[in-house]
Amino acid sequence: MRSHYCGVVDAALIDSEVTLCGWVHKRRDHGGVIFIDLRDREGLVQVVVDPDTAEIFSIAEQVRNEFVLQISGRVRNRPAGTTNPELRTGEIEVLAKELKVLNAADTPPFQLDDDDVQEETRMRYRYVDLRRPAMQKRMRLRSTVTQKLREALNDQNFLDVETPILTRATPEGARDYLVPSRTHQGEFFALPQSPQLFKQILMMSGIDRYYQFARCFRDEDLRADRQPEFSQLDIEMSFVEEKDVMQTTERMMRELFSSELDVELPDPFPTMTYAEAMLRYGSDKPDLRIDLELIELSEELKSVEFKVFSGPAQDPNGRVAALHVPDGARLTRREIDNYTEFVGRYGAKGLAYIKCNDVAAGKAGLQSPIVKNIDDEALANIVSRTGAKDGDLIFFGAGEGTMVSESLGALRIKIGQDLDLVAEGWRPLWVVDFPMFEWDGREKRWSALHHPFTAPSTDLETLRENPGQALSRAYDMVLNGTELGGGSIRIHDATMQQAVLDLLGIGEEEAQDKFGFLLDALRYGAPPHGGIAFGIDRLVMLMAGAATIRDVMAFPKTQSASCLLTNAPGNVSERQMRELGLRARKPPAAEPA
Repeated sequence: MRSHYCGVVDAALIDSEVTLCGWVHKRRDHGGVIFIDLRDREGLVQVVVDPDTAEIFSIAEQVRNEFVLQISGRVRNRPAGTTNPELRTGEIEVLAKELKVLNAADTPPFQLDDDDVQEETRMRYRYVDLRRPAMQKRMRLRSTVTQKLREALNDQNFLDVETPILTRATPEGARDYLVPSRTHQGEFFALPQSPQLFKQILMMSGIDRYYQFARCFRDEDLRADRQPEFSQLDIEMSFVEEKDVMQTTERMMRELFSSELDVELPDPFPTMTYAEAMLRYGSDKPDLRIDLELIELSEELKSVEFKVFSGPAQDPNGRVAALHVPDGARLTRREIDNYTEFVGRYGAKGLAYIKCNDVAAGKAGLQSPIVKNIDDEALANIVSRTGAKDGDLIFFGAGEGTMVSESLGALRIKIGQDLDLVAEGWRPLWVVDFPMFEWDGREKRWSALHHPFTAPSTDLETLRENPGQALSRAYDMVLNGTELGGGSIRIHDATMQQAVLDLLGIGEEEAQDKFGFLLDALRYGAPPHGGIAFGIDRLVMLMAGAATIRDVMAFPKTQSASCLLTNAPGNVSERQMRELGLRARKPPAAEPA
């Protein structure tokens, strides 16, 4: 039905006859001559309808925005002074010789060039939203990214292998999406949170190098970079150590950014331990574009009489740290109060600060409600340790160590964004040497920081004696403060795997019930192996400069995990429920106020 895409018609086709199909982007009537901007996925082209062609002209008078047209005509130069250098088609126009309305359209719910449309409206009418050039560009980028990644892995002898969507529920991680079985009533499949166990079994099956663009499902609270269903590039390799997986995927990312964004990422990526990342940045995915760091002050404040500082400084599980903000003394009291409220979301009970008006004047030159509680020597140590100068501001966090790190780490990011301290460019980073376990105070047990199949970097005896000090052989790739991918060397020894499950409170009976197939496979010659998984949605979001992953997904869900386009989830018939052996229970009625 067409000879060319609209957006590729350029000066090389002058005097050629073309047939185009697309949507009416705009229609303009200029003194008897009608101009139609015809749009398809490649862009738009200006079509001219001359009144001398009466039949065509009468049709053109009836068309409106988003009508679907087929137009045949001759390509010619635009008149002098009317070219548009912003468009590939900006030097030419198409003089229409035939025009056919393939389909009429109602007035769209929003203009495609309106950038201020509510997201709910965009998602309800996603088929209109996806026509917008910005969304078309993002979908094209996503397609290109997956193609380039696939080519890179194919070139390195990886095999693309699909794993099941209907599988077993697992005892770790987020909540599963459950699927009732009609043929095994009372039993349920689970949609996979990741292909983790299957890809490990593929290594035990001799596949050696595997990848898959996998759909994953997690029933968890949503954020800007989370969806209940998402795509990840899943990779696993046999007979490897950490450096092998890291070098392979790092090279893949460098090639991708070079080809698609003309960006040269560093070779190699810098590496930082988890402990250093938390100490300096308060986050295991630090944004290195922000030149602010957390400064440890526990030693300097151990002996002050101010118990808010000295208490945590003397507590082995506590921390006192500062965030030095150059030129931060200009912040108003209202702004500081807002930051105090912000860190409260992370458990901080307050946010102490000192404004450095005149550092040389000592205590007299420092402005803060807490200055009177700290002796001159300690104040001098604080100023020296932070490197503060006149006009700067120092924020303080004090209390339980993890809370202080997380609250000041989040404050670091917010201040960096608010004060325009985020540098341009791309700053990748590997974060390594994560703790193997973290203590769940509510459940009174250890939980895996990554997942229970991650190999520890210690031997079995040491792991059992001191699990809280054990590090894992895990690694995360971070880019501009976003975790692009996480992976690890896996446990390939059945005894070690059972020991880790024991420490997690998963006994032999439960382990055999949940993933006995993996434990059995480990006893039949499992090779050393490791892998990584990259969030495709997050990767494309960063590369496209989009605000959320919803802007790089064709049909995303809302924050409440619903689809406004299809009104999913929805009710099913009584017949379907009976076939599954299920009965719907109404939620309890709310009690009157």
